[in-house]
Amino acid sequence: MKNFLKGISLLLICALILYVYAFHIEPHMYVVKRYAVGKENSDAAIRIVQLSDIQISKTYTASDLEKIVRKVNAQKPDIVLFTGDLYENYAEYGPEDAVVKVLSDIEAPYGKFAIWGNRDHGGGSQRHYENVIGRSGFVLLQNSARMVTTAQGRTLWIGGMDDALLGAPDITALEEGMKNAADYRILLTHEPDTADLYVNFDIDLILSGHSHGGQVRLPLFKGMTTSMAEKYTAGFYPLHNAYDTLLYVNSGIGTSHYPVRFLVPPEITVLTIGL
Repeated sequence: MKNFLKGISLLLICALILYVYAFHIEPHMYVVKRYAVGKENSDAAIRIVQLSDIQISKTYTASDLEKIVRKVNAQKPDIVLFTGDLYENYAEYGPEDAVVKVLSDIEAPYGKFAIWGNRDHGGGSQRHYENVIGRSGFVLLQNSARMVTTAQGRTLWIGGMDDALLGAPDITALEEGMKNAADYRILLTHEPDTADLYVNFDIDLILSGHSHGGQVRLPLFKGMTTSMAEKYTAGFYPLHNAYDTLLYVNSGIGTSHYPVRFLVPPEITVLTIGL
């Protein structure tokens, strides 16, 4: 009986440690992941930081966001791209001025661009997201695109789709612009599984989020998935099309439904693109 009670006590202690780690430590263990894509040995490159699924909530406030912004600026990005889901549930917790103040501090000389996520359309956020993101200095791409020209005269095409779950994505609105010459083309789409819809278009890199990387990964168990993030969940995927398009799925910053992360720390992605 004594050994049994010791075993139970040990299990309870382990469970408490795991709980504290998953709910209070890992959700704030921000990881910076760095990759190089595009032309190898190029004499011109551009540095892009991707953020996704910030999902401001009562457990992830504007004060927490300040730490992210400091880390982003430390990367000295040329461009910052946000692939959707600013608030977890705007109707429940939707500070605007504090979020605008923090996001405005992100420095990116060639611009900051954002797209819609499903939570930007839902939870009462739809009437506020465009205003908040615009006041923060971001260009909101909604079935639209921008061409960025670097100091070296290289061009980067950035297209952004509307959200696939609650919006109305329309790739045909971007087709004419894709015909313009560009050294590199990036498409932003919140839900990663939609990448298969765009394999017939001349795109070098597709950036997505939405999946949270599964958010919780237990040994021997498949990570959690969500709608339109079941095939592609985290990291790079070659799409094996005529254009050798790469898809990258960012694991996000915040959490969804439950404020927990386990073996999937919040991610800031840094992409150095050879042009």
